[in-house]
Amino acid sequence: MALDFTAIDFETANGFIGSACSVGLVKVRSGQIVETEQWLMQPPAGFDHFDPRNISIHHITSDMVSDAPRVSQKLPDLLEFIGSDVLVAHNSSFDSGVIRAASEASELPVPQIAHLCTVKLSRKAYDLPSYSLPFVAEEAGHPIENHHEALADSLACAWAMIDIAQRSGRQSVLETADHYGVRLSLTQSWQPGDELSRATRDAQGWLAAGNQMPPQDAFNNWPQEGPNPDPNQNADPSHPLFGQTMVFTGNLSMPRPKAKELAAEHGAQTASRVTRATTALVVGDGFVPQDLANGRLTNKAKHVLRLREKGQRVSIISEGEFMQMVGGFGLTA
Repeated sequence: MALDFTAIDFETANGFIGSACSVGLVKVRSGQIVETEQWLMQPPAGFDHFDPRNISIHHITSDMVSDAPRVSQKLPDLLEFIGSDVLVAHNSSFDSGVIRAASEASELPVPQIAHLCTVKLSRKAYDLPSYSLPFVAEEAGHPIENHHEALADSLACAWAMIDIAQRSGRQSVLETADHYGVRLSLTQSWQPGDELSRATRDAQGWLAAGNQMPPQDAFNNWPQEGPNPDPNQNADPSHPLFGQTMVFTGNLSMPRPKAKELAAEHGAQTASRVTRATTALVVGDGFVPQDLANGRLTNKAKHVLRLREKGQRVSIISEGEFMQMVGGFGLTA
């Protein structure tokens, strides 16, 4: 079997996961990049508000896509590019979810999508302070020059998948996934008339209430920990948060108890302080993983780095990465 797959990365306009405004695609055959594509798109009609928070990340505005085709016009081309490949992405549940939700919002059928997550793979293959895409790309030997530019991120993801496969000594995506104990995931097919996903139902509810997406929670000046809910044992075990023991620090753009609920919904156990059981720390206050290099860290983050120095594997995650993992305000990895 050959190392064949398609890597993908989406940028979204707002809190609706289906509000795709840009996509990068990379086709890999026998471990070599053979084709790339990048498109700007208008999100589905009615779901095309550009949230300032998303713009601040990817710098794409409504004016930039005003002459671009709608997502509905590009979905057939996107699905043709993918073909029968396994879709590889850094948090693949997000990117496959974009395809599904955009199809629902556009009332277009979408086939079942098999996908594999390089967040999960990199946690098994590498030992890094953060498993955000810039850190993973650096470890794979192909640093990102324009993070949050869709083609740059999909290329970084492709190189990471190639490097992880080479380190495993395996010849295919499926053999590599099996070697690291990471499950291939499936996003179910959808036809008009089928039940909508929760993301699309929620987005329709926001619109029906006269809101732009998503309704924004005010910053909490003094974050309250709140309870630590039990993890959802029926969550998708291939999700990057499943089985993690997570702690939150700093100001988030939502109340910390809500963040804990979202983490638990995806199978994570939340906690209120860093201990030897901690496997991931989510940092708010505008933190980005590059802050690890300049010392801009909270006390909890410093504690995590001390634990790492003693050999404990703990990753530090920015709020943007976390929100993308839980299908929040639509940022990319």
